[in-house]
Amino acid sequence: MIVRTLQDLIDTDRETKADTWSSRRFLLKGDGMGFSLHDTIIHAGTVTEMHYQNHLEAVYCIEGKGTLHDLSNEKEYEIVAGTMYALSGNEKHILKAEEQMRMICVFNPALVGPETHDHQGAYPLLT
Repeated sequence: MIVRTLQDLIDTDRETKADTWSSRRFLLKGDGMGFSLHDTIIHAGTVTEMHYQNHLEAVYCIEGKGTLHDLSNEKEYEIVAGTMYALSGNEKHILKAEEQMRMICVFNPALVGPETHDHQGAYPLLT
């Protein structure tokens, strides 16, 4: 059994930061669950372009407000607490945070831990 608190992750190697976000990683590949689970903060007033070419991601917003722009079809979606979206087709997208957003994210395959977005907005597939 694995039991962790958010406080267990902050300022450790399980917290990865970038200019527009901070990701606290509850479960990683080494935990053997087959997926990774993250508590991610998207900073207010930021814009993040992403294109997860190596991973599928599901995101559940539990705090804040923003918009998701799907670049594959030019649709925009309002994202507020209680909204889930899943990148089932590796869609390239832009997330704009009007307010600080707190997101619970699941990745498959699981992230190893230190991944950050590359120049294409993707996480590399680490082993």
